[in-house]
Amino acid sequence: MPITHEYQSASPVKAPVEHRFSPYTDNGGTALAVAGEDFCVVAGDTRQSEGYHINSRYQPKVFQLSNGSVLATGGMYADAVTLVKRLEQRLEWYYHQHEKKMSVDALAQMLSVILYHKRFFPYYVWNTLGGIDGNGKGCVFSYDPVGNYEKHHWNCTGSAGHLIQPFLDNQIGFKHMQGIQRRFLTPEEVVRIVKDSFTSATERDIYTGDYVEIFIVTAGGIDVQRVPLKRD
Repeated sequence: MPITHEYQSASPVKAPVEHRFSPYTDNGGTALAVAGEDFCVVAGDTRQSEGYHINSRYQPKVFQLSNGSVLATGGMYADAVTLVKRLEQRLEWYYHQHEKKMSVDALAQMLSVILYHKRFFPYYVWNTLGGIDGNGKGCVFSYDPVGNYEKHHWNCTGSAGHLIQPFLDNQIGFKHMQGIQRRFLTPEEVVRIVKDSFTSATERDIYTGDYVEIFIVTAGGIDVQRVPLKRD
């Protein structure tokens, strides 16, 4: 009679395998917006990454819309592009129906409705909308992925948002300062602060870098500046 060993009949140990698919990814990057007295500055870096891999060094996150406002996005780039296309379609329909461009305040509400409509399978993006309101004042609206929004004077989102936001609170809002007279900054001062913000953030955040595009929105139009950042 052959001798059998216990280990020969034992089945191999099977480790549990997780079967799950996520349709979302985070492509990193940072965007900010600052509302001035009669202008608005919106900026975002151009690096698109996924984990430790850089997909592209120039993939803008800030989009100029046909009604004269600017939308900065962060999160999943594919969803951001899809959302911008949908907004442009709605803006075109509005223009042909009413023979005028949609105001920034109306666009802010419409964007909230679009995002909330997709709340069960949301666009995986964090949006910041900037422009000039009906009174000629600069305005900034920030959103979460399901449409909740709030009007700010300045706001920063993205992978380096926790680094830049306190800096903006101090330099734009004069928070935590004594003996400083609060005032509205000029466009040149805001652009300088934006450049300093992104230059510092790229030293500490690997998902932000390559270039920063700065959109300066006024009643007369939109001026765009591109500034190089760290590429490593």
